Amino acid sequence: MASYLKEKEKLSKFITTFISEKSNRESHIQYIFVDDEFLLDLNQKFLQHDTLTDIITFDLSKKKTDKLEAEIYISIPRVKENATLFQVKYQHELHRVIFHGMLHLCSYNDKTPTQIAKMRKMELFCIEKYFNE
Repeated sequence: MASYLKEKEKLSKFITTFISEKSNRESHIQYIFVDDEFLLDLNQKFLQHDTLTDIITFDLSKKKTDKLEAEIYISIPRVKENATLFQVKYQHELHRVIFHGMLHLCSYNDKTPTQIAKMRKMELFCIEKYFNE
């Protein structure tokens, strides 16, 4: 599935540097862009959630002290729909979701209202920092 992601090298460097600064770990993260059906299947199999989602993050590291190994699955149709819903550009929403997954790997959560507010604040911080570098 085509993501139309721009400046992949810049983004990769931003993510690697951010994770290194936050967790003091090297990282290898694979971003996999999929459709709704594929992500729904993962959501049902691994998280027992029967809902559509825009992203699922899997930390595959053996130990918290090892190199960070992760897979992040992003539904492109969800990102497009959310961009329309939130009235933002597609690239903005795509980067927000990418940073959302990265933040999960840095121990940010989004289960409680306080955690959600902190996550949103960090997503915006990352977007501003990334696009203003």
